[in-house]
Amino acid sequence: MKVPSIYRFGILIVLCVTSWAAAQRMVSSLADNIIIPQSRPLAFRIRPDIKPVQITGVKATVALSGQVAITTLDVSLKNDTGRRQEAEVIMPVPNGAVVQGFTFEGAGKEPTAQILPAEEARRIYNQIVAQVRDPALLEFIGYNLIRSSVFPVEPNGTQTIRLTYEHIVTVDGNRYDYVLPRSESLENNIPWDIEVTIKGDKPISTVYSASHSLELDRKSADKMIVTLKKSSRTDPGAFRLSYLVEGQAITASLICYPDPEIGGGYFLLLAGLPAELSQADRSAIKREVTLVIDRSGSMRGQKLEQTKEVASQIIDALETDEAFNIITYQNVAEAFSDTPLMCNRKNVRAAWDFIDAIRPVGGTNIYDALNEALRQKPQGDRLGLVLFLTDGLPTVGKTRETDIRALVADYNPYKRRVFSFGVGVDVNAPLLDKIAELSRATSCYVLPEEDVEVKVGQVFKRLAGPVFAEPVLKVRDREGDKAPGRTADILPAAIPDLFDGDQLVLLGKYIGDDPLSFQFKGNLLGQKRSFNFTFNLDQASTRNAFVPRLWAARKIAELIDAVRQAGGDNGTDISDLKIKELIDEIVRLSTEHGILTEYTSFLAREGSVIDDYAAVLGEAEVMLHNRAMRPRSGLESINQSYNLGAQKHASKLNYDNSYLDIEMKDVTFDTVQQINDRAYFKNRGQWMEGRLINQPERQKADRTIEFGTDEFFELAGKLASQNRQGSIALRGEILLEMEGQIILIRNPQ
Repeated sequence: MKVPSIYRFGILIVLCVTSWAAAQRMVSSLADNIIIPQSRPLAFRIRPDIKPVQITGVKATVALSGQVAITTLDVSLKNDTGRRQEAEVIMPVPNGAVVQGFTFEGAGKEPTAQILPAEEARRIYNQIVAQVRDPALLEFIGYNLIRSSVFPVEPNGTQTIRLTYEHIVTVDGNRYDYVLPRSESLENNIPWDIEVTIKGDKPISTVYSASHSLELDRKSADKMIVTLKKSSRTDPGAFRLSYLVEGQAITASLICYPDPEIGGGYFLLLAGLPAELSQADRSAIKREVTLVIDRSGSMRGQKLEQTKEVASQIIDALETDEAFNIITYQNVAEAFSDTPLMCNRKNVRAAWDFIDAIRPVGGTNIYDALNEALRQKPQGDRLGLVLFLTDGLPTVGKTRETDIRALVADYNPYKRRVFSFGVGVDVNAPLLDKIAELSRATSCYVLPEEDVEVKVGQVFKRLAGPVFAEPVLKVRDREGDKAPGRTADILPAAIPDLFDGDQLVLLGKYIGDDPLSFQFKGNLLGQKRSFNFTFNLDQASTRNAFVPRLWAARKIAELIDAVRQAGGDNGTDISDLKIKELIDEIVRLSTEHGILTEYTSFLAREGSVIDDYAAVLGEAEVMLHNRAMRPRSGLESINQSYNLGAQKHASKLNYDNSYLDIEMKDVTFDTVQQINDRAYFKNRGQWMEGRLINQPERQKADRTIEFGTDEFFELAGKLASQNRQGSIALRGEILLEMEGQIILIRNPQ
């Protein structure tokens, strides 16, 4: 950004405003346009026919070095009117922030910036909220505030402002947490570009964000460049970033949210691998790869030719001390070798000839093909990976889903991982998903317009360099003994193998307040190792509201999958009491946490009767029966596999509840708002706290509070003490629970 030299110096920093009168004077002298990069612009005293200044984009550049974070925000503005407009910045910042600089383009007053501590900032927020009759700023009660001097935005022109501040990030053990405050409102769709440079004082094990999707570029063991993925530029909510510095070879940290209702709370266990691996490390755990190729008649043409090509490439990519086998199947299963062979020149050439001779014919005998792959005796102590491809439903041999699932669950003596690939849409998607899940692997689908070779190759590339295989997690007490009852509902229940670049995100519930100890056991780089971690729970905070929400997303997916699997072989009916119990829990968790799926999307529909819980359950039953239980193949089944797969492994918030519909198109919602640790559903012009949906007897207000009254701001303060201040930052009427009372808040529309 070019800034005249006269404006690059002389930054004025005022540390506090000492009185309420001073705060009032500040508000009365606010410019016509208030720019809040984390939320939206607000306009004072501008005629209705004059368009306010708009924010067109924000670029955040963050330098993290140890505990010190330096954040620079470049905010781009546009004035679409024919008159010059004046604006200033109001910006919530973390406690302890110090302004380092404020500049803007063009001629004007000498740039200044001042910091108001939280209490003074709150008074300013309240005053602005009352004047513009917009509750949005109340989200940031509790934060300090930076206020800039007034600057011009020329007629039909643009303006770029730059503000830099420094603060100390929080540290918990070997985890560093950076937070950039931003609005959780779905209305806030201004694109943000964020780049974070992390320079650790030790090697960086892993980087994690619960709020946004990241691109990671490791420059060295102790330096990483982190940027937002393009798909995440308009995601709402505070930008949260945590990174772990190495302690042991496996590094772990615990993030907790307290919940008295369960006698403890929720936890997120984040674990990372060694920062840098040598080529010898990457080759320490040897693989045994079995390719299982469908050569039924329906594979004829391009599908089979692409499959044969990728099979040759996979075998070529194996190292000389790894092993492989090839199994083809149609009416019967045929193996290249009785047992896996070592990857040497002779065996590879023979494999090429075998692959080249594959021709399509016959039906689809999935059961025998899987049985052949699982029963073969392994070649030494290697990690067994099966790449299982099919383009159709089981038509020959044992074809019942229950029989095939039981085979993988009960007759997999060497614990091979079965990565399933559905080619085309005529596959039994629920079955392929379960085959993969039961063996601690994943499923993947190659749609008609996609390339088999590319899709399978992408998955196999990720399976290079196994680092921590067969991991097992145990909960221990202080003496190292088993600690039954300390945790519950840990998801995923079976921990996947970790490959180079992976991180582990486990979610669960904890019981009690005593320190929590975990033991990880597994094969680390070819050696049996054990790692012990003990975490105090005194850092549990309601600010970590993303933890129970992520847990709930995974739990809902697990429950939906149980309903889905029950539909196999025309089995369990929707009226079964066990299924009804699952549906009741799906709806309860969905409404409490504001998590929609394609089966509960009706809750976001205008006019939906969310105050009739029996009707809500009834509609959920119909949706789950028609969508989850009945379809076993086709695009309408594959889209569910994509949705459930993403939700089962959710480690990032899904604010707009996006999912893929039966045409594989993205669906989002703006009538369900996840904010702080609560969820709100908008219906008939009113926002209702989600927890009240399954309590119809409590959906009438005990008292009503009008926007802008003393009672309103008193309630805002109480909510802020619980980190729930965003609950009253929505427009329109809000029905919520506070201290056992049901309160109706009447905000402006």
